[in-house]
Amino acid sequence: MLLDTAQRNKLDPSDDALFYAQPRFVTHVDEGFIAQLTKLYRDRIPPSSRVLDLMSSWVSHLPGDISYDYVEGHGLNGEELAKNKQLDHYFVQNLNRNQTLPLDDNSFDAVVNTVSVQYIQHPEAIFAEVYRVLKPGGIVIFSFSNRMFYQKAIALWRDGSEASRVELVKRYFESVPGFGNIQTVVNVSEAPAILKMMGMGGGDPFYAVIAEKMQPLV
Repeated sequence: MLLDTAQRNKLDPSDDALFYAQPRFVTHVDEGFIAQLTKLYRDRIPPSSRVLDLMSSWVSHLPGDISYDYVEGHGLNGEELAKNKQLDHYFVQNLNRNQTLPLDDNSFDAVVNTVSVQYIQHPEAIFAEVYRVLKPGGIVIFSFSNRMFYQKAIALWRDGSEASRVELVKRYFESVPGFGNIQTVVNVSEAPAILKMMGMGGGDPFYAVIAEKMQPLV
């Protein structure tokens, strides 16, 4: 088993759907993080791709000047998803209650997840589903920073260091046979000394773990 029960626990064990019942039309990371993420999407997701934005909200951060064939959104708040102009379609589902995605096998060229991986209690099942819906040769990008709703993050994430969280997401991918070419992107900006003395940090650290669904051997 990838995680034990204690590692999956949340400080707030109530249904996540209740926590996300009210829409939050805010961005949870700063502009520097968003710019890096959009550039990463531009560099790694080809035009005309079919994209699944998993655990999305009112914005997907995909480049606005690139035409994708289809973008499917998923999240926990329908009002937020309805405001997301980059989505062609969306569905609402609590992945901590139901890990089976209502999507066809081999149907997406790319799957993305932005600052939400810390809330997944059953990563082995979710990452297996991501693998299932991804086309051979497709790409997955999970990005995150050091921000979180602390009461809703799993214990292993809360208690870990930023470096250990990167390794944890890599383990999630490694738990599913068939994911390969696992890469990490880390960009942590250091604040000037004067700002550190004032208790002020730099921009949000940027982390991404990227993997591909390997082509079957012939």
